[in-house]
Amino acid sequence: KQEAIKGMAAVVGRSMASRLLGGGRSWTSFSRNFAEARTVTIIPGDGIGPEISAAVMKIFEAAKAPIHWEERNVTAVKGPGGKWMIPLEAKESMDKSKIGLKGPLKTPIAAGHPSMNLLLRKTFDLYANVRPCVSIEGYKTPYTDVDLVTIRENTEGEYSGIEHVIVDGVVQSIKLITEDASRRIAEFAFEYARINQRSTVTAVHKANIMRMSDGLFLKKCREVAENYKDIKFMEMYLDTVCLNMVQDPTQFDVLVMPNLYGDILSDLCAGLIGGLGVTPSGNIGANGVAIFESVHGTAPDIAGKDLANPTALLLSAVMMLRHMGLHDHARKIEMACYDTVKDGKVLTKDLGGSSKCSEFTAEICQRVKDAE
Repeated sequence: KQEAIKGMAAVVGRSMASRLLGGGRSWTSFSRNFAEARTVTIIPGDGIGPEISAAVMKIFEAAKAPIHWEERNVTAVKGPGGKWMIPLEAKESMDKSKIGLKGPLKTPIAAGHPSMNLLLRKTFDLYANVRPCVSIEGYKTPYTDVDLVTIRENTEGEYSGIEHVIVDGVVQSIKLITEDASRRIAEFAFEYARINQRSTVTAVHKANIMRMSDGLFLKKCREVAENYKDIKFMEMYLDTVCLNMVQDPTQFDVLVMPNLYGDILSDLCAGLIGGLGVTPSGNIGANGVAIFESVHGTAPDIAGKDLANPTALLLSAVMMLRHMGLHDHARKIEMACYDTVKDGKVLTKDLGGSSKCSEFTAEICQRVKDAE
């Protein structure tokens, strides 16, 4: 399980891997082998975001991870022609660093204001959302041996945002499925399975009802599967997956699916291991860009009270380190986090304890240093 969330650079091709492992913009002796520091754009986010981001940075410092953080804000602004966009300095930072770590973002309720998460996905063409769901020893849930990965197409489907009023009282929403996007996510899923020594990829769909749209998605998955004979390919209706998932999640390995199904199913899977507060997430995009994030909410009710749990963002940052090829640092931090939870003495309230965020962070930092 400790190795369940593995490096993802190779998943997106050898050429991208070589770019991701290339030089950063500064040189710093953070570790004993004087590794070159890589710049990472950090987006603290809203609510508890700044607290859990600070916790992650402290733990990285304790681990001597060769990371230079570049903090940016991504509150949406209106560009030329009234089009919503992220601030230019945030986009420039991501374009240079290629790697981002993001806390939770709130979307203002103001009319016409876009979802910040959707805006980021569109800006950087973050086409693949990857969520490993692995049971954490010592954190009791009804399931004890979950070890699966959901891979969600992130750019189209029902979330294309194509909606209009036909007549008063009748609204139409268009589900967009394309051949290129379906093939791209299928290839990503199979490559991920191969790189991470996973044995099975299951395509989740409703092609029995949506014969053309989901039918196209399924057709591309089948075609790609022909090039990966070493990986077992299965296809299953979404409702059947949900039924089987809550009965016995251990029967699943890697699941690939269109956007809406992925949004729902990935949260269901997170519930199997204890919720969004302990579930990491990564978004892989075109041109070598990747943003790793906590997918829980901003929790404004506890913001600023030192009560937040940084585990989801920390484990997402561990995914980020593996994506960057920094496997030793990733393993050290992940082990310290898991061992802290397993020990059960210093846990935040949502994990069953009474410790503050700062105390939980300090305990992980100490375990990281002790592992030196």
